[in-house]
Amino acid sequence: MWILWFGVLLCSASYTMSVPFLPLFLFELGVAERDVNLWAGVVHSSAFFVGAIMAPLWGSVADKYGRKKMVLRAGFSLALIYALIGFVHNPWELVGVRLLHGFVGGFVPASMAIVSSVAPKEKLGWSLGMMQAGTMSGGILGPLIGGLLAEWFGMRMSFVAAGALIFAATAAVLFTVREGKPAPSNGTRSSLRGDLANVFRQKTLLYLLLLLVAFQMTYNMIQPLLTLHIADLQGSLEDAALTSGFVFALIGIAGIVASPYWGRTGERIGYPKVLAICLVGAAVAIASQFFISDLWLFTLIQFGFGLFMSGVVPAVNTLMVRSTPEDFRGRSFGLTASANQSGSMIGPLLGGGLGAFLSFQWIFVTAGVLYAALALVVWKLASRVTRRSEAS
Repeated sequence: MWILWFGVLLCSASYTMSVPFLPLFLFELGVAERDVNLWAGVVHSSAFFVGAIMAPLWGSVADKYGRKKMVLRAGFSLALIYALIGFVHNPWELVGVRLLHGFVGGFVPASMAIVSSVAPKEKLGWSLGMMQAGTMSGGILGPLIGGLLAEWFGMRMSFVAAGALIFAATAAVLFTVREGKPAPSNGTRSSLRGDLANVFRQKTLLYLLLLLVAFQMTYNMIQPLLTLHIADLQGSLEDAALTSGFVFALIGIAGIVASPYWGRTGERIGYPKVLAICLVGAAVAIASQFFISDLWLFTLIQFGFGLFMSGVVPAVNTLMVRSTPEDFRGRSFGLTASANQSGSMIGPLLGGGLGAFLSFQWIFVTAGVLYAALALVVWKLASRVTRRSEAS
């Protein structure tokens, strides 16, 4: 688990040390200032779009041929693709490389699937929480490393360095990680269409995937607007990027601190309760921004938001593992990756659309209402399952 934890940390760091700088890189590729927002949206959403389609397929291949092989396939492919970004000459080439990025992804979900298959049952929630913390840790380190490299060696070299990081992480998995014996199977393998049909038959699995889509959509609805809101709070655009980076880092630090705690709490009181608590806490924290006009208080509340937000994905992952058989594990994590990327693709479009009609404060309230609605749905579904269990 610790080797894979280090792997997802480096994978996440390689992503955040390169992808957030792509809008700035577009200027270097000759994109005019009036067109940069459009191109930035295309560049970012293209990988999420392809990734959402490919994730269930890679999950199915992982169950068939081995999850470690999928980690190696994704890792070495991503290393090459990150390095290729440093050699593109126009925005169309950059979009093409980003499409390849979405096509070959899968390092993190395959790593999660391996951990879920080898972790002791009583430590499953804690293990997946630690993996989530590793992903968040990389998300904090990435922009710092990428910014320093871009300052010292130029932006293109930072992309090559990102490729080197993910290559090192994949090499560590190649030489040190043992996947273990595959789970017994009934001798048949379903198609991707069959897997999706199976999702619709298993209501718990379907609800969890829809929950992930809604959660990521709501979370990413507000993220693209935070930098502008922070600039508004401090009264100028000067140093807004630096201040935003500090706020994002605090959210990530809160996730590192809280993810293992939520995992242990879920083992004690049940993961549906943890989900409901985290969603209610996130709703209160984000909606309270409506009343905040001081930057220091905004930053403090964002830290609190990170504490609650970090418990959602590990809880969903653990419930997903417990509601699916071992030989479906890779496919289940592929489906969760697809749900995450679908929500991540829809969220910025929704937030941008709302931003044309609503102020920042009302978008925060909208996000809070959505989180509260998700908490209510989770609580009602959990209560229904409990009543059925008691009746039986």
